[in-house]
Amino acid sequence: MSQKIWNVYLSGEIHSDWRERIIDGARAAGLAVQFSSAVTDHDASDMVGVNILGSEEDNFWRDRKASGINSIRTSTHIKAADLVVVRFGPKYKQWNAAFDAGFAVASGKPIITLHDAEHDHALKEVDEAAKATCRQPEQVVEILAYLLS
Repeated sequence: MSQKIWNVYLSGEIHSDWRERIIDGARAAGLAVQFSSAVTDHDASDMVGVNILGSEEDNFWRDRKASGINSIRTSTHIKAADLVVVRFGPKYKQWNAAFDAGFAVASGKPIITLHDAEHDHALKEVDEAAKATCRQPEQVVEILAYLLS
């Protein structure tokens, strides 16, 4: 019998190497995991709508076009995921990550949150819905190793 390959969606902050640390750690541990994610090129993500559908003078409509297209990718990958990891970074408020966490939970997907202690209070409701809250990407890899053993 072949081993199940877990689908893990990596949501959230795009300004650090947390995704690579999880992916590299899972690979090094030989875990049967495949990862998906939002588009992490900020400009490509923000401009996809106007690049495909045409320019907008009002930023609201520019963002609306991009978010509509990006949400197709995000919702499809979350629905296909066995687990969703949601990273909240220290520099920016990731409202989209909070939305992804809520969508995942509403879709019956378990989530793991990943953030520094300084955000514990602001994320208390999101953490309550999470099955685990990690401080370091390597802790996510350890959880995956445990789940897949």
